[in-house]
Amino acid sequence: MATDIASQELKSPVDVAHYLFTRLHQVGVRSVHGLPGDYNLVALDYLPECGLHWVGNCNELNAGYAADGYARVNGIGALVTTFGVGELSAINAVAGSFSEFVPVVHVVGQPSTTSMRDGMLLHHTLGNGDFNVFANMSADISCSVAKLNDPHQAATYIDNAIRECSIRSRPVYITLPTDMVRKKVEGERLKKPIDLSRPPNEEEKEEYVVDVVLKYLHAAKSPVILVDACAIRHRVLAEVQDFVRKSQLPTFVTPMGKSAVDETLPNYGGVYAGDGSNEGVKDRVESSDLILNIGAIKSDFNTTGFTYRIGRMNSIDFHSNYIAVRYSEYPGVHMKGVLRKVVDRMGKLNIAPGPTVTNQPPTDPRRQSVTSPGISHSWFWPTVGQWLRERDVVITETGTANFGIWQTRFPKDVVAVSQVLWGSIGYALGACQGAAMAAKEKDPPPRTILFIGDGSFQVTAQELSTMIKNNLTPIIFVICNDGYTIERCIHGWDAEYNDIQPWRFSDLVPAFGAQSDKYKTHSIKTKTELLDLFADESFSSAKALQLVELHIPKEDAPSTLRLTAEAAAKASTRNK
Repeated sequence: MATDIASQELKSPVDVAHYLFTRLHQVGVRSVHGLPGDYNLVALDYLPECGLHWVGNCNELNAGYAADGYARVNGIGALVTTFGVGELSAINAVAGSFSEFVPVVHVVGQPSTTSMRDGMLLHHTLGNGDFNVFANMSADISCSVAKLNDPHQAATYIDNAIRECSIRSRPVYITLPTDMVRKKVEGERLKKPIDLSRPPNEEEKEEYVVDVVLKYLHAAKSPVILVDACAIRHRVLAEVQDFVRKSQLPTFVTPMGKSAVDETLPNYGGVYAGDGSNEGVKDRVESSDLILNIGAIKSDFNTTGFTYRIGRMNSIDFHSNYIAVRYSEYPGVHMKGVLRKVVDRMGKLNIAPGPTVTNQPPTDPRRQSVTSPGISHSWFWPTVGQWLRERDVVITETGTANFGIWQTRFPKDVVAVSQVLWGSIGYALGACQGAAMAAKEKDPPPRTILFIGDGSFQVTAQELSTMIKNNLTPIIFVICNDGYTIERCIHGWDAEYNDIQPWRFSDLVPAFGAQSDKYKTHSIKTKTELLDLFADESFSSAKALQLVELHIPKEDAPSTLRLTAEAAAKASTRNK
């Protein structure tokens, strides 16, 4: 192979693909999701030498979901697809990552720069010579687009894209043409890590905002803390935990904020979601004279159909790009620096005595009165909280699981994964594969537990195969309740379009190639059977992949789901 003339001027030349994948390894990626295609094959050869494991998914949509789940547990994820047909199959998943602030680096193998410049009639194109059309589609769901068409700029573009992905906690899109894979860039740059620190707030502005926040905090008589998803996504959990512990203020989370707060703390009060909250939580939050709202995402499903009763006059909102104190907004101020200074300077708060709302965990399920043998959502989700363990990774699917988990009290350091805002049916099975891969890379690896409906499972069932191939050992609960319950609650309870073909889910595990000693399956129909299963250490230790068919009556659904669905149905017909 002829030596690249430009490489003779480099101190330590490395190939573009080597540089890209080494940078991904340096920021914490260990496993790369995606599918092979003729425009990315040569690039994939570089993964092993860069210390990266190729997962190899069943389709690009699932791979995108998996990269999302991996990123939520690991801190950042990576997805590799091929031009056109591959990247478009993944675009729904990447849009979900953008919507929910999840950092995923999406690398797309492209035809050669010469072919694209000449507008050649290549496969995987629209046949019109336009090679920018797919990148343009992805631009609106990426916080940065890096086209590696010039080796002189490639390293800088890679570093900038990965930095933006990490800091802004959103997907980035990187194109890698086939003739760029082996082009040379300066390898000396790899000795200096990418700076992933956020630019500090402007000092004078930050100081002013801190003073304003402290003024209202000290004037309040019954303040509460409400923590939402962006506290997780924008990495302020250390500041949040210190604030909650030091202030001792009653603290609540939203549905999307589950696991953002240590739920074993005495001042943790439960989930606030407007009318979907229990009465004690609802009254405590809405009667507060100051709500410290951290990382709020006030979407319909996160607020039980916009039923929040929180006015701006008694709110302080902390965000990644601004702080709002009552009706005054301070743009360009990140919450991290402000929260840290508030914690350090707040001193003793002048809080009037009053009742503290806490969601006490239920008593031992075996001591509860069992009036009927069948499993109901109202019984199941609180019971799950007694079985969960510290550090568990818990994934819930859009539908009954996402709403039922509101009633589950988490042990310390649980990581919750859900897609409440984007809400793509089938997301959770793919995300489970990615989350389980990220969990496997930890020492010691935590358990990965998935709760998913039977209809949702059918959308992305192939990822069970990927779990088996990669020797992952999640515990999967398939809620068998005869179809799309969340859709039924919104409209068409008995409509045919909300029905599904019943599957024998347990049979899928060996059908996808699992060896008999590498998995277990269970069919659970009664409370007693479930309690016995939870008490079985061979099951709970999660040493093998396990699938549980959990039978819950079709007519049953979490009350919070019914409330939210009713609000969604009303909103869809409003003004008609």
